Amino acid sequence: MLKLKAWLGAARLRTLPLSLSGIIVGTTLAHIAGKEDSLIFILALFTTVALQVTSNFANDYGDGVKGTDGLDRIGPKRALQGGQLSRRELKNGIIVAVVSCLLLVLLLLYVAFKEQFVHFLIFFALGLLSIWASIKYTVGKNAYGYRGYGDVFVFLFFGLLSVLGTQFLFTQTIPFDSFLPAFTIGFLSTSVLNLNNLRDFASDKKAEKNTVIVKMGISKGKTYHYILLSSAIICWLLYLSRHFSSWENAISMIAFIPIIFHLKAVRGIEDPKYFDPELKKVALSTFLLAILFYFGYYNFL
Repeated sequence: MLKLKAWLGAARLRTLPLSLSGIIVGTTLAHIAGKEDSLIFILALFTTVALQVTSNFANDYGDGVKGTDGLDRIGPKRALQGGQLSRRELKNGIIVAVVSCLLLVLLLLYVAFKEQFVHFLIFFALGLLSIWASIKYTVGKNAYGYRGYGDVFVFLFFGLLSVLGTQFLFTQTIPFDSFLPAFTIGFLSTSVLNLNNLRDFASDKKAEKNTVIVKMGISKGKTYHYILLSSAIICWLLYLSRHFSSWENAISMIAFIPIIFHLKAVRGIEDPKYFDPELKKVALSTFLLAILFYFGYYNFL
């Protein structure tokens, strides 16, 4: 029972809603374009969960091995750091997660691209790249998270690839307007990582994990945070203005209300530990945005 709790902790279930947001938004965009397939939707959700769990296991392992997760870490305790899982156990967990990702990617692409071999190969390559990115964030000598590239990868994979890639699975096209909601999810996801890095500024700097925040400092990091969230709101409003047909389409804007209050809270934070609850607020608000977008365009209201 204790091991199960340790594995669930390492999987960091609280991160899953954010990772699912792009899939839900991409599926809604496909619906707006007139395409539906419940099996693709379900398989895409499972594939994303597998990728996120792989990333979380690898992050726990990578930061633990490098000593980044020390006793002074503010966030939730990690499995390797706390001794709940050994290096060998966590390595084996990563291998199982990667195999699960590969199987799900293959199944998803078979369902989506049965007769389109070129599309299958391109998306399989993107699937392999996603697995690589989920591991290399903290694992290895050249982990990109330690060189300040985490924000770029989160924007690309959680935003553009997640939203536009999902839409393409249904439609085999990517309309130009779809970049606006993809940018929104990308900016919001990056802001969650930014809050994580604001919280971990001291421990990351000590461990020479050169995140964007370590490079620019807390004050400029807050300004960067405001820019990310403002950009997300603007992109979303632009998309809605171009695809508005009834009041239901606008209900997703409700999700930005807690984000506006969040911005005010961030301005007043001086102790980094108070960034942690704000992280949860933005992640859940992003998930709420995706859900309301889904309901608003599926006319369930």
